[in-house]
Amino acid sequence: MAATTSWLPADAKGDFSIHNLPFGIFSTGTDAPRAGVRIGDSIIDLKALSEDAAAAELKFIKGAARTFAEPTLNAFAETGRATHRGVRAELQSILSETSSFLKDNEALKQKAIVPVSAAKMHLPMQIGDYTDFYAGYHHAFKVGVLFRGPDNALQPNYTHIPVGYHGRSSSIVISGTPIRRPRGQILANPTAPTKEPITSACKRLDYELELGCFICKPTNMGDSVDVNEASEYIFGYVLLNDWSARDIQAWEYIPLGPFNGKNFGSSISPWVVTSDALEPFRAEALENKTAIQPYLQETQKKNVYDIQLQITINTDGKTDGNVIAETTSKNLLWSFPQMIAHHTIGGCNLRAGDFLGSGTISGTELRQRGSLLEMTEGGKQDFEIGPGKVRRFLEDGDSVVMHGYCEKDGVRVGFGECEGTILPAKAL
Repeated sequence: MAATTSWLPADAKGDFSIHNLPFGIFSTGTDAPRAGVRIGDSIIDLKALSEDAAAAELKFIKGAARTFAEPTLNAFAETGRATHRGVRAELQSILSETSSFLKDNEALKQKAIVPVSAAKMHLPMQIGDYTDFYAGYHHAFKVGVLFRGPDNALQPNYTHIPVGYHGRSSSIVISGTPIRRPRGQILANPTAPTKEPITSACKRLDYELELGCFICKPTNMGDSVDVNEASEYIFGYVLLNDWSARDIQAWEYIPLGPFNGKNFGSSISPWVVTSDALEPFRAEALENKTAIQPYLQETQKKNVYDIQLQITINTDGKTDGNVIAETTSKNLLWSFPQMIAHHTIGGCNLRAGDFLGSGTISGTELRQRGSLLEMTEGGKQDFEIGPGKVRRFLEDGDSVVMHGYCEKDGVRVGFGECEGTILPAKAL
């Protein structure tokens, strides 16, 4: 994989190189939200670029012009992987060091290049439905040990199917949106023989480090997606923090699973990184020794990505900058194509903009765990998040920042950050 340079300068971390070019929705001033692509500390305004006369020679960008003025990427996503790939290739061409197409066109540069600092980011897609899976094996095993012991850590179905549940799409928010501490029913004394709940602000608020994917290709109700064709249904990926109220969830989840303990907020990073940008970073998922059903068997052995994932907690309004956990998305037992195949095996129809979460991604070691629940042994011990600072669960004012990136042969493709700050619960 050879590194290519652009005439536009890179950002400080190098997440948004010419090898990345992720898609997002941004606005400036009073202008309406529209589609853009990030490179370095700049945004290429796709609406402005596609409307210029010079774009006539950019076949894919010109062909998708009508979608770039939309306030979401749904219409563009639905044009299909061939169009996404074509637009990205044309952008790579005109942004490369050797191209003068945009570099020497001052008038077009003024219209089509926007500083990131001048832009406001919005949710990239209108999310119709959200499904959260539980594909992070080490997280599932650790939590199972905490709740049921090592001999019964995983349910019998775990290695047979990508376990998941239907979540709440209305409370998915863009990075930087504050998260209000939820209220709900919790057990005042979980160890008491008589289970008597109270209504309270959550006392065990947690984050969950996940990867999310957006669907671009709809299916018909009654149809299923072949696991070896499922990648064509994926528009791209974002970081996902699926916040969790552990005490609310513990009281409510039996027998029907998560509800108010999960629906109060989920944060995503704003830039959708395409499958094509991640292609050089393919890796094998964790070995599944179970003989899985034929509809889940992939011919692609490298079916996940080696994305380095990091968590930082900033406190008291300060940027502490201490990375408290690092792991990789290779720690998944199931791939997103397998999730799609299982999601549709019964005939459930997908729509462009639907969103799938991976489930919490953790490694085997303490500082590779993707939630405080795991790090604190279920809230039983302190975990150091910085010099002189410990947590068992999140406190008001804590800011959780997640980063993700791939790096190989001098090429880096990153996601930027997914950040959310905890606000106090509202009074009843």
